[in-house]
Amino acid sequence: MAAFIEFLTQYRNIPANDRAVLENGVQHRMVAAAEYLSPSGAVCRELFFICHGVLRIVMQNDKGNDITYHFVKENQLCTLLDSFTNNKPVPEGIQACCDSEVVAISRQNLHELYKKLPYFEAIIETVIKEGLLRKIEIQKLFHNEDASNRYRLFVQQHPDIALRVPLGDIASYLRITPQSLSRIRKNRQ
Repeated sequence: MAAFIEFLTQYRNIPANDRAVLENGVQHRMVAAAEYLSPSGAVCRELFFICHGVLRIVMQNDKGNDITYHFVKENQLCTLLDSFTNNKPVPEGIQACCDSEVVAISRQNLHELYKKLPYFEAIIETVIKEGLLRKIEIQKLFHNEDASNRYRLFVQQHPDIALRVPLGDIASYLRITPQSLSRIRKNRQ
């Protein structure tokens, strides 16, 4: 919980009384590797702050294989924004790539926190906008690159994620087969 409060103080001072309100409106949770926080095809009912670990946004392709669309790590928020905001099912899901620790805020509790702490909504909106911009920048970085360069860029940009998530998740994120990723990694050594 301390990591979440510390993160929020980067955007605004959080008085002690408000910290207690925040602590009562969220849930601390440990998540095992491969566990879904929000399954594909469901309504995402929570916003997550990642204290420790890596989550991935995942969706099944037409062959039934999970494809990684995005990784989210410590000190970032994660949700399926369209689903969470509009209370509708989406094809994407959120899955832990490794054992993780999160702070979860239900949609209902988030709206209650907005009422009790009016400045909190502006903080969350700012953090979500920053996350979306970061996601766009990452996608632009990989655009028009071959598989080997995508992997090189991934390792440069996310060395910590590269060490903690299964290679199959990285391969699906880079849109290559695990065998191709093995060859690329072997040629780099």
